[in-house]
Amino acid sequence: MPPLLLSALALVPIAIVAVFLVVLRWPASRAMPLCYVAVVLLALGIWRTPAIQVVAASVNGLVITATILLIIFGAILLLETLRESGGLHAMRAGFEGISPDRRVQTIVVAWLFGSFIEGAAGFGTPAAVCVPLLAGLGFPAMAAVVAGMVIQSTPVSFGAVGTPILIGINQGLAGDAAVIAHSGATDPAAWAAYLASIGVKVATLHGLIGTFIPLILVCLLTRFFGEKRTLREGFAVWRFALFAGLAMTIPYWLVARFLGPEFPSLAGSAIGMLLVVFAARRGWFVPKADETWDFPARGQWPADWSGSIETAEPDSQAAPMSQLKAWTPYLLVALLLAATRIRDWPFGDWLKAVSLEVADLFGSGIAVSVQPLYLPSTVFLLIALFAAWWHGLSRDGLKRAWSRAGRTTLAASTALIFTVPMVQVFLNTGGGAAGYEKMPIALATGIADLAGSGWPFVAPLVGGLGAFVAGSNTVSNMMFALFQFGVGQRIGADPDWIVALQAVGGAAGNTICVHNVVAAAATVGLLGKEGLVIRRTLVVFVYYAALAGLLGYAIVWLF
Repeated sequence: MPPLLLSALALVPIAIVAVFLVVLRWPASRAMPLCYVAVVLLALGIWRTPAIQVVAASVNGLVITATILLIIFGAILLLETLRESGGLHAMRAGFEGISPDRRVQTIVVAWLFGSFIEGAAGFGTPAAVCVPLLAGLGFPAMAAVVAGMVIQSTPVSFGAVGTPILIGINQGLAGDAAVIAHSGATDPAAWAAYLASIGVKVATLHGLIGTFIPLILVCLLTRFFGEKRTLREGFAVWRFALFAGLAMTIPYWLVARFLGPEFPSLAGSAIGMLLVVFAARRGWFVPKADETWDFPARGQWPADWSGSIETAEPDSQAAPMSQLKAWTPYLLVALLLAATRIRDWPFGDWLKAVSLEVADLFGSGIAVSVQPLYLPSTVFLLIALFAAWWHGLSRDGLKRAWSRAGRTTLAASTALIFTVPMVQVFLNTGGGAAGYEKMPIALATGIADLAGSGWPFVAPLVGGLGAFVAGSNTVSNMMFALFQFGVGQRIGADPDWIVALQAVGGAAGNTICVHNVVAAAATVGLLGKEGLVIRRTLVVFVYYAALAGLLGYAIVWLF
């Protein structure tokens, strides 16, 4: 079959998502079953993938779905516990003490705190933490989800203490003769240095592009969720937004340059939080009192702004609570996630030691593995129980929190039960009787044939499509890093920069990833409106991929 036709067929599942979920605004619970059926038919009929391999991939997808649902449940349970105890009320008052302006609050919670959680845990955890937190502080559920998705861009390439580079690119490139000949990395130390050099290139591109994400974030907020629906109110805080962007991206780049790929997002966001909160408390760069921006009154919100979980109104009967006591649960979440994921620290290894594994499911070659104690959901559940004790929550309040968390998680299961298995079948279509490359590589090959020397501009788009489908920058890098490297060599470009463009595009793809959107929306009861979220975050992906492509093209061919 001609490569372009095969590429077009591999594009069908993505086209189904685009048409039914985004354009026609079907809920994910209706669109994703259709997408799953299409992928299975392509796998069996065109790729001629063995049926047992399709079944095994689907079962693996269901296992991954269960882990995502556990994360959703834990995140909602923690938030509901804090709502019942009055912790949210105290936290909201604390943010008003920093600034009552919602634009400032969004930057602090989503951009900085969210980037810190991404740097510590990755894999969609920032949305599970920040989206319900923003909703609990009085944000419309839709605004909270959009904010939580937008920031899953710049910090993602160094999320989970560098996993997309140290695992994704590493496994994607390791052992290839052409890569070794190009890099000269014939021993472990040299290979680590080579990965770090790619990490610096990735940080350079992210630093140039990501500095403007806080400004874009507040502009989206005022355009879609303001009373006047205008970008101007977002641009009005450009000084604070750019300051917050630089406060994160400058230390982020310096850490990548001098310390390696493990800590850019963690350190950059932590330093940024200290600088930005310090500045905001002193009134530097923030709007004046008479220019404070807020959402319209709750009674004026359109129906699609609100989710089924009402977290904005705290328990009026709760006793007053100090900021330290209110914030302790979330601070512990951040510290535990970081402590259990830093390499060379034993805590993560201890948790991973408890592992449920099937090395060769149904004889398909597909491995299924779950480390239940290592999942972020374990941290959420433990801290939720701690918060109930720490805040003196009553037994009735605890029951209400668990009940609401359970109902919301159950509602999210329908869409995810089809979304994640679809992804796993799509990724595991290699080795079929037809002899074709698996669907993602077939799709990328067709794009490469069309792009030619313009590939540096297209490379981030391919990385983004990988993350859009797989829901992971790490998986996108594992799939496409070697492919991107080969295309770079074939067109005479520096392949290291092409791989860096792949990593940056893969990070940006998280802003529109379907199962991340479903998971984020579930935490605030916004299921059925996933397409609307993607319509609003798509502009961020286009900005990120296009600017990365332009920068990459200029670096590769002009400089």
